[in-house]
Amino acid sequence: MTDAPATAAHVQLLVDRADISQVLHTYATAIDTRDWDLLATCFTEDLEADFRSFSGREVVRGRDTWVAAIKSTIEGLDATQHMTANHVHKIDGDRATLIAYLQAVHRLDDAKSDPEYTVGGYYTCDMVRAGDGWRMRRYSLAVSWHRGNRDILRQAQRRLAK
Repeated sequence: MTDAPATAAHVQLLVDRADISQVLHTYATAIDTRDWDLLATCFTEDLEADFRSFSGREVVRGRDTWVAAIKSTIEGLDATQHMTANHVHKIDGDRATLIAYLQAVHRLDDAKSDPEYTVGGYYTCDMVRAGDGWRMRRYSLAVSWHRGNRDILRQAQRRLAK
């Protein structure tokens, strides 16, 4: 352990790490509280979202398109809980990459069988510093495991369509 005083660069690194992680915390909170306006603040307008390992669909481009896609599934569920951990930051000026573990629980109380579906994996988030803070420019989900009833996601979409 050194007794060297913290430099401005060290302090900025700590602030950036906290601010970058806060974007992912805000993202999880926004989804779980169904605050779609708050969710949009996590992304740049030209966002690219790569959830092919989860959905098999193509990369989605555009913040508004992606927020609508999340809303079209999540809003039909009774509850979700997105938890992230083990945040690893690589920061280079106004660009950064955040890798974080994920566990996301999805619940549909009146499901036709098991009411829960849980996904485990990790996010890789390419971030940029905007005028008012850090935002995700590109992010992906790599699914490592899942358990439960994945069909509740389709049931939730059908419930919303009614």
